[in-house]
Amino acid sequence: MALIFPRLARNFARNGYFPTDEVTLERVLLALAPSPGRMRIFDPCAGEGEALAEAAHALGREAVEAYAVEYDRERADHARTLLDRTLHSDLMDTMISRQSFGLLWLNPPYGDLVAAPSGGFQYEGKGRRRLEKLFYQCTLPLLQYGGVMVLIIPHYVLDDEFSGWISNHFAEVRVFAAADRTFKQVVILGIRVRRQDLAGQRHKETRQHLRAIAENLDAAPELPEVWLEEPYQVISANRELEHFYRLSLEPEQFAQEIQRLGGLWPEFNLHFGQVGQTPRPPVRELSEWHLALALAAGAISGVVRSKAGRVLILKGDTYKDKVSKTEFTEDEDGNVTETRILTDRFIPMIRAWEMTPGSPIQGRILTISSSPVNGNGDSEGDRAEGKPEDQPPLFDPGNLVMTCGVSDRVQRGLLDPKPYLDRHLAGDWGELDEADQKTNQRALKQGERLFSSYDIDCPEGETRLWIITECDRSVTTLLFPSEY
Repeated sequence: MALIFPRLARNFARNGYFPTDEVTLERVLLALAPSPGRMRIFDPCAGEGEALAEAAHALGREAVEAYAVEYDRERADHARTLLDRTLHSDLMDTMISRQSFGLLWLNPPYGDLVAAPSGGFQYEGKGRRRLEKLFYQCTLPLLQYGGVMVLIIPHYVLDDEFSGWISNHFAEVRVFAAADRTFKQVVILGIRVRRQDLAGQRHKETRQHLRAIAENLDAAPELPEVWLEEPYQVISANRELEHFYRLSLEPEQFAQEIQRLGGLWPEFNLHFGQVGQTPRPPVRELSEWHLALALAAGAISGVVRSKAGRVLILKGDTYKDKVSKTEFTEDEDGNVTETRILTDRFIPMIRAWEMTPGSPIQGRILTISSSPVNGNGDSEGDRAEGKPEDQPPLFDPGNLVMTCGVSDRVQRGLLDPKPYLDRHLAGDWGELDEADQKTNQRALKQGERLFSSYDIDCPEGETRLWIITECDRSVTTLLFPSEY
């Protein structure tokens, strides 16, 4: 789950996309020139990929490898049709080899950073904490020395700290006002150099020039229609690109990777099995209770094969749920007092991945249970085979986000949001009155906002958790009432 406020989440999903306007793009491309050999270019927030695709064509498409990262799924899918390689990912969740690109096209998201659960931020600096600065810090190491940066940001972001970074890292810095003044953008071009290669006086002049433009956009000349200066040459790649992948995968992306690789890796048992460990037999035969407890605790995990030939990949876990009980007491005057008692209940949850060759349900996720279903209990075959989950969610939750307060409790182990989210997706709206319950049922059919409220036993004063799914099902937010 992403740590982001609901308002900002909607901002990123809908309005936080500022593609480079066509006139500015055309004029910037006039300032770039190709080098002999194979060039590699990169855009860490590529949108639909048009800007980087145009840059590749301007430099000579056959001689350019275009790489990109894009946070939005639909825009990433579109960028894949134009570029050589596109990752659908948050840039902070990627592994990319350093000094691998001759051109960095950086038109980052605009806005202030949101604090992490610990109260810290993802970027290192002492000035105003902005997304533009974070993306700059994360992508600068990816650019080769001698490589060209095209940075498109609002002029007012160029505070003393940001101006100092740019003047320390780049030579031949030129700053222009974008052709379209809607977002008050400037275009900064420069060549990455080592700090010791910079001339001291030139460094100071660049910094002062950037600060002047931050104060007044009119201090920056508009991008020229005809480029008369020496062009910025995009150097050729000097090494192979060893790493370019997302660290965490969503189910759809995992399926794509398996298909791309032609199956799982040969060392499957090395990663999922308990290689090198010789399990000791128990002192006595395990009962159903012992089996469930061992599975839930994760003591039995990895690849398990049944006598019938089935192959399962097991992973046990335990989560805590609350059992609500209401008691009514009457005093001598006939006044009735209602007392609500929440009791912890630990529930084992064992998942299995069906990997039996030739099975009609191969790849399905199963839930393993050792609890009796009748007076005689489950048969041994039922216990070993498991039962497929056949109750999909009633609706798509979209991006799952939580407020700082909720994330803080989750990080410290004071709150497990999963059972409440499962109830929300299953249509169990929690402690709502009958009218609100009916409103939610109607919202399911008409595409309106869904709202759930659950009583929780959480330290530090929070007793209720809200879950809200937006009308377009793009974002589901977990929050405390005090944070609404």
